[in-house]
Amino acid sequence: MVSHMFDPFAPDSYIVRAETHIIGIEPRISRTLEMPMALNLAQLHEVLQASFGWTDSHLHQFNIGGIIYGAPEFDDDGLSANRIFEATELRMIDFVFSYDSDEQPVTILYEYDFGDNWRHLLRLERLPREEGVNYPRCIAADRSGPPEDVGGPHGYAEFLEAWHDPGHDEHKAMRRWVGRKFHPENCDLDAINKAIVKAMRASRGDYCFRGHQSS
Repeated sequence: MVSHMFDPFAPDSYIVRAETHIIGIEPRISRTLEMPMALNLAQLHEVLQASFGWTDSHLHQFNIGGIIYGAPEFDDDGLSANRIFEATELRMIDFVFSYDSDEQPVTILYEYDFGDNWRHLLRLERLPREEGVNYPRCIAADRSGPPEDVGGPHGYAEFLEAWHDPGHDEHKAMRRWVGRKFHPENCDLDAINKAIVKAMRASRGDYCFRGHQSS
């Protein structure tokens, strides 16, 4: 239910819905996320990690129109070709959303694990906030996220070929490696939302790893 006190000019009257999927995989591995306007990109990173089942074991960045946001301390040696801006300084409320529903949504590229090169496309749109709902949340999800270190989209395709085929030379090894709980088509929405809640509590408005370093 949309709030009865809805004010079309008040930022708190809105949330951002992100339709996101991993690029290069078919059928799509996708999540539909809804987030408060105050959420920053560091927190969005934690939400994405939780929703796709990643373990935050590798570097990441957000690419927004060629401007890179992330954790600048990971580029102390200056090896990155782009300047990295602090992710906590950009929030959902800072994006310019059109009041015209016919306009194209805002798009973001989220890249995780520069070796496997997992690229996630996020299409953001602003919607009225629902009364009594806790954000962020995942409202729809398709398929399990790939295992870490599987080799990106190409490696995942090869993994699935072995995983599905009992006659494949690597079938047993792949099944042992990924564990019995994994199934590429399984997706537990309740588990995803519990993981998001846990990640948000741990992040406290910043990256989880910073909290771990300071504790």
